Amino acid sequence: MKQIESFAVDHTRLPVGLYLSRTDRGGEIKTYDLRMKKPNGGDYLSVPSLHTIEHLFATYARNSAFADRVIYVGPMGCCTGFYLVVDNLPEPDVITLVTDSMRFIAAYEGDIPGATERECGNYRAHDLAAAKRDVLPLLAALTDGSPLTLRYPQA
Repeated sequence: MKQIESFAVDHTRLPVGLYLSRTDRGGEIKTYDLRMKKPNGGDYLSVPSLHTIEHLFATYARNSAFADRVIYVGPMGCCTGFYLVVDNLPEPDVITLVTDSMRFIAAYEGDIPGATERECGNYRAHDLAAAKRDVLPLLAALTDGSPLTLRYPQA
């Protein structure tokens, strides 16, 4: 079988950050890699933190000014970050959406949206304190003043 694009990324060179992972439909649909932990670094997002970030990130993104452009928000199985799939959303707006979402999560207080037994298949697996800590490295990478290229590091 042909290797999928995300497996072709050199994960040994991938720091925390925001990356354009792939484009589809002539560039209209874009998948972004929101890397919150260094791959294979020994420090991963716990399931409760990952789950809480998912609920808060998806809720924020789907209620933002860009809601009609958000197709999908979901965690990576390797527990190092998330994917964001958007339709015709320019890169500056992606950066704004992700930055604002991470700020929202870092400051969030209250009940986790969609975290009841009726709404969620694993409603007890949430950790707001860990989620708030775990978004900080990505937020720092997005706001440290460095220019953002959104491209994976090259060998």
